[in-house]
Amino acid sequence: MFQHDKKPLHEVKVDRPNPNYAAMLQEQLGGANGELKAAMQYISQSFRVVDPEIRDMMLDIGAEELSHMEMVSMLITQLNGSNLQANNATIGEVETHVLTGLAPGLVNASGHPWTADYVNVTGDLVADLLSDIAAEMRAKVVYEYLHRQINDNGVRQTIDFLLNREEAHNQLFRKALGKVAQTGSNRDFGVTGDSKLYFNLSTPGGQAFDLSNIHPPH
Repeated sequence: MFQHDKKPLHEVKVDRPNPNYAAMLQEQLGGANGELKAAMQYISQSFRVVDPEIRDMMLDIGAEELSHMEMVSMLITQLNGSNLQANNATIGEVETHVLTGLAPGLVNASGHPWTADYVNVTGDLVADLLSDIAAEMRAKVVYEYLHRQINDNGVRQTIDFLLNREEAHNQLFRKALGKVAQTGSNRDFGVTGDSKLYFNLSTPGGQAFDLSNIHPPH
């Protein structure tokens, strides 16, 4: 069961309207790495999870992502201002000004609609947690890009909060992965010596090495 608390997790405010930046911020509402995708992914994955602690964690984070979606929508609404002004939205999507009457749509920064194709669910907990870690990292990168392109203090404060929450989720998913690291797809289908080989396909050279002898660069 989800409950709506009227108070957001963090105060949402902007210094001034900025329709162009509102269009950019749509990426974190209806984009492939946005908040709606994250919420739907974690909630959908939770249904097949047997471990009650990990299942509850996924549902808790999914619920928080819905609150992030609300916060991003509030930012977009404030940045769009009170008047239709597509002439000031000169980059990215303009549906907000010509179709939805300033209501944030479930589209990305280019105006492409959100799709369930963004959601990764395999039923294998290890694979799903790895997808979740990657999703949080990608969302964090997008927020970092957005942060660099705005001087509005109010917007930056909200992005700072959201960015740090992505990092918190990342750490939670990594902890859960550590708990189940030797299960699921990490053990299925049998393991042969081929799983321990690295093929150097660069020329000249071109030979196989045992992975245990390959060390990451310092």
